Amino acid sequence: MKDYISEIEAGQMKAETPEFRVGDTVKVSNRIKEGNRERTQIFEGTVIKIQGTGARKTFTVRKLSNGVGVEKTFPIHSPNVEGVAVVREGKVRRAKLYYLRERTGKSARVKALVK
Repeated sequence: MKDYISEIEAGQMKAETPEFRVGDTVKVSNRIKEGNRERTQIFEGTVIKIQGTGARKTFTVRKLSNGVGVEKTFPIHSPNVEGVAVVREGKVRRAKLYYLRERTGKSARVKALVK
């Protein structure tokens, strides 16, 4: 049974996936369909979690918009996600950054990773 599912999922996965980690600030290019028009919308924010494996792998991006926290979850292998560009790499010691939800302003920043 599992062999059938993994074969179907393998056909739906992208050949190249973007390289980013939790804590990075990313720009996600998302394809949006409005009626008969299609456009690309960019969502820029901090990756607060990555979860799942295979074709079900998703990541959640959080940003502050007019003082209100907005989170969006994107499937990595979705055809609607055109690309993910890393703006800034972050240095974190957690796999999930849920603590950023209670913070605003300077305390909500993630330190930059120095290479």
